[in-house]
Amino acid sequence: MGYLLPNLDHIIAMYVRKEALLSSQIEGAQASLEDIFEYEDREKVKNIDDVHEVVNYIKALRHGLDRIKDFPMSIRLIKEIHQVLLADARGKEKTPGEFRYSQNWIGAAGCSLKEASFVPPPPQDAVQAMGDLELFLHKPSALPALVICALVHYQFETIHPFLDGNGRLGRLLITFYLCWKEVLHQPFLYLSYYFKLHRQEYYDRLNAVRTTGDYEQWIAFFLRGVI
Repeated sequence: MGYLLPNLDHIIAMYVRKEALLSSQIEGAQASLEDIFEYEDREKVKNIDDVHEVVNYIKALRHGLDRIKDFPMSIRLIKEIHQVLLADARGKEKTPGEFRYSQNWIGAAGCSLKEASFVPPPPQDAVQAMGDLELFLHKPSALPALVICALVHYQFETIHPFLDGNGRLGRLLITFYLCWKEVLHQPFLYLSYYFKLHRQEYYDRLNAVRTTGDYEQWIAFFLRGVI
């Protein structure tokens, strides 16, 4: 239906703002759509750090969509987009555009490594895993594009190659892949609302693949968000 809409750029711009907001909210940002509009009108906003995260997401999406017109999906591009995502915002001290050199983990705020709900691979293994993911992106496959997106998103989130911004960048990769493969000619697909609405199941399905190899339920969950 997107091909039939008038004023497409204006409509997409609004959806991009909403997607950026929701994706950042999944990670804990407290900004609102009104905050984004006020920031764009050069008005003062209270929660400026959260707003910067959302604004950078918009910049990263636009930058990535522009780059994939003549540049392939690759580690180099992923690092480039990550640098835009964290530039001059919260996380700017966590080596934007560079894979991590130390161990990270996922869990409740302030938890220790022993208390973590998930521990990604160590840095040297994460680099190798990202190389494998890059090869997968370019490997011919009979799988439907949306299934590949589900697998790529899962794998990126499991590798967690950066010190910060992995969740947001992992969701950006869904749009970039579909546009790169020309399944979409504009960023029509926005999954962050679905992921936010079913946040716990989102995390549970990812963890189920890690612990039991249950790819089928993760892919089914992912596809429900699209359909």
